[in-house]
Amino acid sequence: MERLKYLRYFAYTIEILVFFMVQETPGLVPDLFGARPVLLIPVALSIAMFENETVSMAFGLLCGLLIDFGAGGVLGFHGMLLSVGCYSIGLIAANLIQTNFLTAMIIAVISTASIVFLQWVFLYLLFSYAHAAYALTAHYIPRFFYTTAIMPVAYYFNRALALQIRAKEE
Repeated sequence: MERLKYLRYFAYTIEILVFFMVQETPGLVPDLFGARPVLLIPVALSIAMFENETVSMAFGLLCGLLIDFGAGGVLGFHGMLLSVGCYSIGLIAANLIQTNFLTAMIIAVISTASIVFLQWVFLYLLFSYAHAAYALTAHYIPRFFYTTAIMPVAYYFNRALALQIRAKEE
């Protein structure tokens, strides 16, 4: 049974690497209103819905560090945000809420909005850029909607993966 748990973790890792390559390949994911989605955010959030808090935090950290490597920003910014967020989601999903599509979308909207807003605050607002409001409306808000729109794909993929492998464990 332990072996199937590690198989699930290996599958999550492969999924994260594939989504990272898709996200970072120029022209593969089309721009929408001048913004590209951050595919690893919904992947990390959906993994956190089906795993315990420690595993969720580890995969959140991996996704966040890959986002930091790909974006060329401050190393650890997204790693910190996603590891804390995924830890919280893993804890909440295990103890307080039912894991279903509606709760996944609510969590995705709240978490993605928080991450995107914090990106804007730390990268534009705190540096007193003259056109910070333009950056928010022209780039960050479309990125939020585009990233959130990926959540159903990530949720159903990780749900099928978790349920399929857990069924074999029993």
